[in-house]
Amino acid sequence: MSAFGVRRVSAAIAVLAAVGLALLAIPLEHGTTDASAPAQVTTSVVAPPAPPPVVPLAPEQISERVVPTIVTITARTGLGMTAGTGIVLRPAESAAVVLTNHHVIDGGQEITAKSMRDGAAYPVEVLGYDSSRDLAVLRLPGGAALPTAALGSSRTARVGDPVTAIGNAEGGGVPQSAPGAVTRLGVTVLTRNSSDGSRNELAGLIEVNADVRPGDSGGPLVNAFGEVIGVSSAGNAVQRDEPSAPAPQSYAIPIDSAMEVVDQILAGRTSDSVHIGPTPQLGVGVRDHVEPQAGTPSGAQVVQVSYRSPAEGVGLARGDVIVQFGGVPIRTASDLTIRMNALHPGDLVDVSWVDAAGAQRSGSMVLTEGPPR
Repeated sequence: MSAFGVRRVSAAIAVLAAVGLALLAIPLEHGTTDASAPAQVTTSVVAPPAPPPVVPLAPEQISERVVPTIVTITARTGLGMTAGTGIVLRPAESAAVVLTNHHVIDGGQEITAKSMRDGAAYPVEVLGYDSSRDLAVLRLPGGAALPTAALGSSRTARVGDPVTAIGNAEGGGVPQSAPGAVTRLGVTVLTRNSSDGSRNELAGLIEVNADVRPGDSGGPLVNAFGEVIGVSSAGNAVQRDEPSAPAPQSYAIPIDSAMEVVDQILAGRTSDSVHIGPTPQLGVGVRDHVEPQAGTPSGAQVVQVSYRSPAEGVGLARGDVIVQFGGVPIRTASDLTIRMNALHPGDLVDVSWVDAAGAQRSGSMVLTEGPPR
């Protein structure tokens, strides 16, 4: 299956990871543009979603209940296009708040959404994201009237429970349902992004045997009552006509833990893994630099420098090892990622590094705005 995966080595700043279960954002075509993101949203007072039914729904009733509450998401990146799905959580002032996977919008220089209820198109603003947990929160200006999803609780899920994944399967813009059952709970998997091959570990997932497809990324996994209990994020899908295709095996982020991230982002609280607002761009790809004798990380080694980026402007080059950034010691590539999560475009940052000849160097740069990473 294509990869819902996550984190990429990128020009904004990325860390090289390892291993992988292939997942779901579907690449479409090449092109680039730009997206920006405010930091907070204030919700308006509206009628709550319809109460859950008292008896399980038929498949067509589940579809009727869920489809109007999801949107297709398309992101144009430097590598092409990705397509995924988003869940409408709540209205905001003249807008809608939507939950999706981080890998759906990762690197997105132009991101758009369309309602699966009526096909209406909306621009997308990225409010924040947690790449390590593969979650992103979006704002759709003009989408305040979109129906909102009925949220259940992932804590009620049990092995054997019937479930249905619904989304933008294969990126065609047509909602499709994939019925199945819960097969395991609390699963940890290593995921791989189909667009760039980057990898990430996701923990505490709900495993199901529904045939989740590329493009379903970020869509809802619902119970027999049409309540969202998870966010589809990973799977093993292959071409349907593959002669030796494995049994479907897909994974969803529990909605309870996903909503903790949503609440943190809407409150504007950054953390080691959560970034709020527009993404700052440094313009390097990095990996851990390990001291040959000690065998321990001693900085973030530059493996790529983007043209006309802040990093290039300050003199960073491939092979240099960043050892301090913004007044914080850097011992690993992850240290640099964590530091970048707390920064924003326009911030002035001091950086110190060791060049390929072993000389100590330093400089100051102003971070520019880049796509979400």
